[in-house]
Amino acid sequence: MSASRRSRRVQGGNTESLTQTTNEVILQDVHQIYTEGDDSLLSVAEELDIQMEAPRKKINIMLIGNHSAGKSSFINWYIEETIQKTGVAIETQGFTLVTSGKRRETLTGNATIHFYPMLKELLATDKIIDYIATEVTTSKQKRFPLVTFIDTPGLVDGEMQYPFNVDQAITWMGQKCDLIFVFFDPIGQALCKRTLNIVEKLNEHHGDKIRFYLSKADTAGTETDRQKVLMQIVQELCKRPGLNKAGFDMPTIFIPNLAADKQKCINQIEEVCKDIDKSIAHTLQSILNTLDSDCNRLVSEIDQSLASDKANSSSNLKAHSWWILFSTLGYGLLLMLICNLILSSLTKSFVSSVVGNSTSDMVFEVFQPVKDLVSSVPQDSKYHYWGVILGINLLFFILAKVMSRLKPRLPSKTKKLRAKRRQFILDELKPKQEAMYKKYLQQCTAED
Repeated sequence: MSASRRSRRVQGGNTESLTQTTNEVILQDVHQIYTEGDDSLLSVAEELDIQMEAPRKKINIMLIGNHSAGKSSFINWYIEETIQKTGVAIETQGFTLVTSGKRRETLTGNATIHFYPMLKELLATDKIIDYIATEVTTSKQKRFPLVTFIDTPGLVDGEMQYPFNVDQAITWMGQKCDLIFVFFDPIGQALCKRTLNIVEKLNEHHGDKIRFYLSKADTAGTETDRQKVLMQIVQELCKRPGLNKAGFDMPTIFIPNLAADKQKCINQIEEVCKDIDKSIAHTLQSILNTLDSDCNRLVSEIDQSLASDKANSSSNLKAHSWWILFSTLGYGLLLMLICNLILSSLTKSFVSSVVGNSTSDMVFEVFQPVKDLVSSVPQDSKYHYWGVILGINLLFFILAKVMSRLKPRLPSKTKKLRAKRRQFILDELKPKQEAMYKKYLQQCTAED
């Protein structure tokens, strides 16, 4: 991207940047480095035939649990806007992605797939296209502009039939998330086997992403009742080897504005916010580190390609020299035999009359050794002699063909372009990455 284009982009985004946090601006700038312009990292990677993905501008948080566990209520509380339906009934029967945008909008299945291309693989799950949607809201509360919540279907045991393979879909979605919140509510459904089975499956590969919470803790009765509920959940989890781990933690949370009156239950809902903040910080650091490593990787690949082209150039020069040598020997020997054959059938006087005496004497003198060599061959070995001569001649042509094989070269235009890309990465992108990292660290210090 040219300097003028970058300048226009920055000027055009100044108004929007005023309302963005430092982290938002950094994530947006990193995403633009990867995706915008002919000199974007993805464009350079494609030219070099390297697989590379642009980092996400937001973290994905999936919420799972039995129906009426408080997943939707938590999302509404976090964004301070009523987006998701809540209630005792099973309100969420599909996947709903809740994200921050410029205007309020609801995207259905196909629109959601286009908005989140990563979800295309999920289409392998039967009929899920009709049960996936996106809610776009203008909320800027807390860290929501950096978060996409994924609300999952309420899980129940028994004969409940889902219109798609819900276990498979949630398990697949887990690999695309940065955090997985598991909500257990204290009203009889905390030990839902379907929920525990899915959690156990997710824990096999994504255990570091999972966080457990006792939701609606204010409805559990007295502190003793809450402790009993927690013990029951912990005992059930410990029965499953994959979930039986040291340092287990399950904060008790409830939505403040929905809490029962005169409750003395400790509300640790801010711990959820802290987990989100930590994940954002970790993701941001990881993205900046990835940007640095991807820049280094592309510079290294460009250096290797240019060095390889230089080596191929040297190899091709040697190959051309070998071709000249063996071709000269092959054609020279063939020409000498033809000339000798012609001269042996002509008299010296005839040649002298055509080209003159001095030229005739020189020609016969040059070819006399060849003539003597041919004359020295016994008559019965003459065919073998010619066979050997023709074999040697053929060998020269074969060697000329084999030794002259050329290695691929880069076009001059491509070499200049790659050298330009390399310089751009070193002079523009690397310093920008360092400046963004410094800006991020300064923000952290200021916040502390």
